[in-house]
Amino acid sequence: MIEVQGLSKTFTVHKKQPGLLGSLRSLVRREKIEKHALKSVDFRIAEGEIVGLIGANGAGKTTLVKMLAGIIHPTAGDATVLGHRPWERHDGFRQHVALIMGQKAQLWWDLPAADCFLLLKEIYQLDAKRYRETLDYLTEVLDVRDQINVQIRRLSLGERMKMELIAALLHTPRVVYLDEPTIGLDLTAQRAIRDFLLSYRELHRPAMLLTSHYMEDIERLCERIIILREGELIYDGALSDVVKKYAQHKRVIAHLRKTPDSVERRHEVSLIAEYESIDDLEVRLRVPRDRVAEASSALLAHYPVADLSIEEPDIGTIIERIIRRDGGTEPGAEK
Repeated sequence: MIEVQGLSKTFTVHKKQPGLLGSLRSLVRREKIEKHALKSVDFRIAEGEIVGLIGANGAGKTTLVKMLAGIIHPTAGDATVLGHRPWERHDGFRQHVALIMGQKAQLWWDLPAADCFLLLKEIYQLDAKRYRETLDYLTEVLDVRDQINVQIRRLSLGERMKMELIAALLHTPRVVYLDEPTIGLDLTAQRAIRDFLLSYRELHRPAMLLTSHYMEDIERLCERIIILREGELIYDGALSDVVKKYAQHKRVIAHLRKTPDSVERRHEVSLIAEYESIDDLEVRLRVPRDRVAEASSALLAHYPVADLSIEEPDIGTIIERIIRRDGGTEPGAEK
């Protein structure tokens, strides 16, 4: 449903020169520099997929979403959404896509949501029966039926975000772009929106592209992720494979029974794993993934173990390292 081939976007910006003299020079002759927001990005998203788009601020996530929504033109490359080039803005494209931006509102603050929905009904030329059924379903699932006649500016942030979701989904789009949909919301509102998006995906099977800085959004909603770094696509694959591919170690923790003897580092264990910490109550090891069973057996053999646990590295930490890694750092290296 979404196919991107070599998509690139370059912006020309004016370079600011420091100081009063630099400012005076800029009045006469401005120095222009090119900013590569995206560099030859390729991927496909199929019907029913929710794909997470991850990257640091300035990585090109919103630029990519805006191009796929038809808001801005690319500098190079091509993309098709439902068989249309988004930036050509054909009616057949616009009638079947939705863009939800957590930092920008599309509803009128001085009107109640119900009036805004009626306007959208006319814009999308929805018949009365379809409009009423869809609105009843969305307000019921999001639990905002009693708020749709309240002026938008008087709603809480979470309630406003739910109204934005309803407005974007009234015409049952086949492609949905979600740019930071839970930003600024409390935990309860975030959870409600995640649960709604999952149930909506199961019912309507749209292709969905989600950007978020909250790893809980990504882990809860996405089975596949795309990682951008400085405009380049550096990972496209299953979320579950990130840990296997980029984290080459696990952590093994042994909780010890109380013992009168002081606990010391054992050479037999250090041949297999690296000690992270050790005291009379706990031993922590950093262990290569393929030697976890061997390290666990060594711990049991050489320490009075009361309980043993094995932990995967935190996926958010791994992704942060991927995003920030320089070219000379091994991807799986942990510090």
